[in-house]
Amino acid sequence: MAATPPVCDFGWPAVDARLPGADGLTHSIFDRAGPKGLVVAFICNHCPYVKAVIARIVRDAVGLKTHGVGFVAINANDAGTYPEDSFDNMKRFASQNALPFPYLYDEDQSVAKAYGAVCTPDFFGFNKDMKLQYRGRLDASRKEIGPADLRRDLYEAMVMVALFGKGPSEQQPSIGCAIKWKASAYQA
Repeated sequence: MAATPPVCDFGWPAVDARLPGADGLTHSIFDRAGPKGLVVAFICNHCPYVKAVIARIVRDAVGLKTHGVGFVAINANDAGTYPEDSFDNMKRFASQNALPFPYLYDEDQSVAKAYGAVCTPDFFGFNKDMKLQYRGRLDASRKEIGPADLRRDLYEAMVMVALFGKGPSEQQPSIGCAIKWKASAYQA
């Protein structure tokens, strides 16, 4: 089922956590920040929206590094219900797609809940002070692989953040598969 996250809450502070990575190491989210900012992306292995854009996510993460922006991806899906999103399958996904950034496992879903993540992919772009400046889409593609000349919304916004510390005032929300919450994830 497709889900669309809310618009950017400018200035919202990033949340740090230490999570296991598909590379066998434990990573702090904040340690992945570059000197000019950080993108925190919620993705997973099975989502057709993620599969359609993963090569462009990799391209943009590599490009943003040259602008001083770090990148980290997090999988928070319930692997009990969706075994394709298991930690072992994350390792395969990271290897098959040559991910140049840590791919972290949020098994208890606490990080996704703290960020208010809604779908995969869901992108959060922070400035050097770790304040939210972008909450939007990668580009205009959906579940299909888009043309190579699509406007690079995330990339262009984060270059702006790297240069000026602020993201664009108008942003297009991401769209993707709803995060697969555990039955008790949102019970009060």
